[in-house]
Amino acid sequence: MLRLSLPLRQALGRLTLPVLFAASFAVVLLGRLDLRVGDRARAVLSDALAPLYALIAPPVRALRVTADGLVGLIGVDNENARLRAENARLRHWQAVALAAQNRALKAALHWVPSPAPEFVTARVVADAGGVYVRAMLLATGPNHFIQPGQIVLAHGALVGRIADVGARSARVLLLTDLNSRIPVLLEGGKGRAILAGTNGPWPRLIFATGAAPRPGEQVVTAGLADGIPPDLPVGTVRLTAHHVPEVVPYADLDRLETVQVVQGGLPPPAAAAP
Repeated sequence: MLRLSLPLRQALGRLTLPVLFAASFAVVLLGRLDLRVGDRARAVLSDALAPLYALIAPPVRALRVTADGLVGLIGVDNENARLRAENARLRHWQAVALAAQNRALKAALHWVPSPAPEFVTARVVADAGGVYVRAMLLATGPNHFIQPGQIVLAHGALVGRIADVGARSARVLLLTDLNSRIPVLLEGGKGRAILAGTNGPWPRLIFATGAAPRPGEQVVTAGLADGIPPDLPVGTVRLTAHHVPEVVPYADLDRLETVQVVQGGLPPPAAAAP
């Protein structure tokens, strides 16, 4: 093993600190030189890529705006679906609350109720209407007892009435159809009117008597015509920009899956025949 002499070791010990200091200075100097070189290279690269960035920036920005718009549309569609479902639930519970209120008032007045109507349930299979007709098709199956003129309900609210019947199907004339005419009462019996379809989303109140219809008033069937039970929930009153009273139906006529056909009858309108 090589052994250094004592004087040599002492000389090396004295040189250690200056050597380390020089090495540290060299490392710092090289780092500054590398930083300057890196900055210079980065500047050259940026100068070279700037025109390319300027060229592709507008398409990228347009794609980003389009993507944000699509995301916004999806969000709006989901929000609309949620609001429609919530609106349907609120209409259903409003109809339930109206029925409960009617029962309470009749109990307080010792009202003698009419016999509860019997009904059969049928599945909605198609929209049987067209440009000038508002109707839907029911699958009834064989040996059914559905007859023209019978009232059709959904969740206890009025939908329309049977227009014509086949061996395994039946066509319902909706209350929004132009040929539909149904006697109704305003909330609390304050007035009577005829619910007339317009082929639009909401039927109108015509030949109204008594107090003028007000927005938000409940509308129920009057039961004046043969085959129409009284006090069936219909909808709520709204006024157009020209103060024409219309009724927003409780039943969502565009999204029905099953309905109840009330037993009994009423002659179908002549215009409803195919």
